[in-house]
Amino acid sequence: MARDMFHDLVKAGLEAEGWVITADPLYLSFGRVNFEVDLAAERVIAAERENRKIAVEIKSFVKSSFITDFYSALGQFLSYRLALQRVQPDRELFLAVPLETYERFFSLEFTQSAIQEYSLRLIIYDSEQGGLVRWID
Repeated sequence: MARDMFHDLVKAGLEAEGWVITADPLYLSFGRVNFEVDLAAERVIAAERENRKIAVEIKSFVKSSFITDFYSALGQFLSYRLALQRVQPDRELFLAVPLETYERFFSLEFTQSAIQEYSLRLIIYDSEQGGLVRWID
């Protein structure tokens, strides 16, 4: 499967925040269907002395239609989350999206409603300057 154009940028942002990349990509199999989530990472939360595990699906939203990209990303996210709940229930799934896309499209009432309705966890990354800008749990 082709990597997203911002894969390495998001990976570097996670590492800069203290995450250890444990799979690139994360392969899952559930119900005889195979999945490839872009990244898996772990970090020890010192105050809680526990390990937090995440999976991250990275999207660039560079096609001509935000809504078409969103349909694709949402379907992929929901499928991956279902598989993770069954085979790695301790791992949280995040959708990584560019800051510009978040500001232009994810801030709309429709998209905000979808984020709430589908309990989307987001990582907002800066595709120009690099780095992770915001986490929405």
